[in-house]
Amino acid sequence: MTVTDLSQRPGPAALVLVAHGSRDPRALRTVRALMDRVRALRPDLPVRLGHIELNEPLLPDTLAALGDAEAVLVPLLLSRGYHVKQDIPATAAAATARTRVAAPLGPHPLLAGTLHDRLLEAGWRPRPASAVVLAAAGSRDPDAAADTSHTARLLAGRLGVPVLPAYASAAAPTVQEAITALRARGRRHIAVASYFTAPGRFATECAANAPWIASAPLGAHDAMADLVLHRYERALGTPVTAAA
Repeated sequence: MTVTDLSQRPGPAALVLVAHGSRDPRALRTVRALMDRVRALRPDLPVRLGHIELNEPLLPDTLAALGDAEAVLVPLLLSRGYHVKQDIPATAAAATARTRVAAPLGPHPLLAGTLHDRLLEAGWRPRPASAVVLAAAGSRDPDAAADTSHTARLLAGRLGVPVLPAYASAAAPTVQEAITALRARGRRHIAVASYFTAPGRFATECAANAPWIASAPLGAHDAMADLVLHRYERALGTPVTAAA
């Protein structure tokens, strides 16, 4: 009878959270808190962090530390755009690690649920002629706008009020333009839903335009950890990318 050495069996693929990076120290604290929630849900998984820019560890360094191990990169980004389509796949392909790149977090019903919860925390209650501006970072990629619009529709379905996407940069309308458009439709109570993974300059600027209430960013919500693991599991069914 052959005895199998269990210690030689490969463990699960590492889960690498890919954050954008920010000069705001609250962003790194938020991402690390989300990591802790993911680890609590799946203590069997090695969970790592890599940034696209501005913060350490940078993604290439995180992947280099994994050697030739298997890894799934889960972008903590909310739509398709340049980072999702170009930066992250290129970095993954150049690494020695055997990588898969998951889809961005959005759009997904779990995000709409998190946005709803954050609005409730900020004081949201249905009022006559109310509406919401979904404030996102913005991108020149039309797929990013389509993804944000999808999330706006999901949130509108939960709230039962109009939800208009708006952007901090690179796309239109701005948050103030969206507020003006909703007022022109007779909407008097307008909230700003912060469609950002973590606090930062864009989130702060968008919230400052709110005429009524503004929600906190998505942050380390339980549903965000669930969504990260969902993207990880879905990516495990895709082919591995080996170093060129």
